[in-house]
Amino acid sequence: MSNPNVLIVDDERNMCELIETDLRLRGINSRWCLSAADAVEALHQENFDVVLTDVKMPGTTGLQLCRQFTETRPDVPVIVMTAFGTLETAITAMRAGAYDFITKPIEMDLLAITLRRAIEHRQLSEQVRLLNASSDDIGAFGEMIGKSPAMVKLYEQLQRVAQSDAAVLICGESGTGKELVARSIHANSRRSEQPFVAVNCGALSETLLESELFGHVKGAFTDARSERRGLFLEANGGTLLLDEMGEMPMPMQVKLLRTLEERSVRPVGSDKDIPFDVRVLTATNRDLETSVAEGRFREDLFYRINVIGIQLPPLRARGTDTLRLAEHFLKQFARSERKSVDGFAEGVAEKLLAYSWPGNIRELRNVIERAVALTRYDKITIEDLPEKISNFSAGTLFIGGLDPSELVPMEEIERRYINHVLEAVGGNQTQAARILGLDRKTIYRKLKQDT
Repeated sequence: MSNPNVLIVDDERNMCELIETDLRLRGINSRWCLSAADAVEALHQENFDVVLTDVKMPGTTGLQLCRQFTETRPDVPVIVMTAFGTLETAITAMRAGAYDFITKPIEMDLLAITLRRAIEHRQLSEQVRLLNASSDDIGAFGEMIGKSPAMVKLYEQLQRVAQSDAAVLICGESGTGKELVARSIHANSRRSEQPFVAVNCGALSETLLESELFGHVKGAFTDARSERRGLFLEANGGTLLLDEMGEMPMPMQVKLLRTLEERSVRPVGSDKDIPFDVRVLTATNRDLETSVAEGRFREDLFYRINVIGIQLPPLRARGTDTLRLAEHFLKQFARSERKSVDGFAEGVAEKLLAYSWPGNIRELRNVIERAVALTRYDKITIEDLPEKISNFSAGTLFIGGLDPSELVPMEEIERRYINHVLEAVGGNQTQAARILGLDRKTIYRKLKQDT
């Protein structure tokens, strides 16, 4: 967070000044008002990330102010302070639209954590609002979606790659969109008017794969009742994608290498070579360099297909691209299902961003399709998500993705873990200190210096 701004509302000047001083030490800007009327005016004049209001005030109470802000400024979360920390007060505050409530006497560390959570919630809600207001948000290269730094870097690379005829090896985890990248390269190349053909090398036996790629003559084997052109010739003039390249049997690797070097194919059962003009793209979720070192993939073939290497970022390293993709899939499946679903309910975005998505974009697409099919409302709710996502705790410690730009310093990991423990114990600093092996003053100091 950079320079968050809090509006404090309390009829006790001493309380306002105390909170203001403490927040300033934590790097949080604040302004205070002694009445609800002044707070309404302040919110018109200045942009605040969160409102912190007392319940018991002369005239308009904090709960009435909360209801008013919920109607006029629903984007600004309201935290209610009360000296009467009963369940009834908490329920009344939540029904009035409060984001959270905190009891007096105020424990400043707990207040800071609550404020930080509310501010992050507000910032995330603003991102979701902007995404909802946008179009399908197609990216800068073909039909690819995303504006994260990792994707911007990828687009720049693909723009250059598309203009070449060099062999490209596309690497990435399962579900990261390797075939979509290949199709985008083809669509932006000089071969775009010619065929794009894709084959999964891991889905066919060696015999079938050879026939599929190179074709066969009549009578070449038992079921070869007629001649067949292979995919190299079907894609002539265009682009051929060999997907799951790491699964190709070793004997087929030898035949493919010969085909690529001679730029001609020999159909099964034939003694004649047929020239072709095809740009070959390959894709894999395996580490082919390791496969080469282990003797499971030919080194000469690896260098032949890896003239240009492209590494796709996993979804967990793409930040709010997860929400952009989720919005895109939601619109897509709402249309196909003919359901009036137009967005995500409160809390869903946090769950989607917090989850690590081991299945990447393919898994996200499946989750949104399922949610659209199951939802009974006009917005996807947390209950519509699978349990592994809906049960995710916001306090789960997340270090970052594999992209170096997503990694954080050790001090940040320490701060996150302290907050994680505090949230797990409900803000109880004594219990948190015992778990962390620190005293309360050390926890306070570390949190203060990191804000």
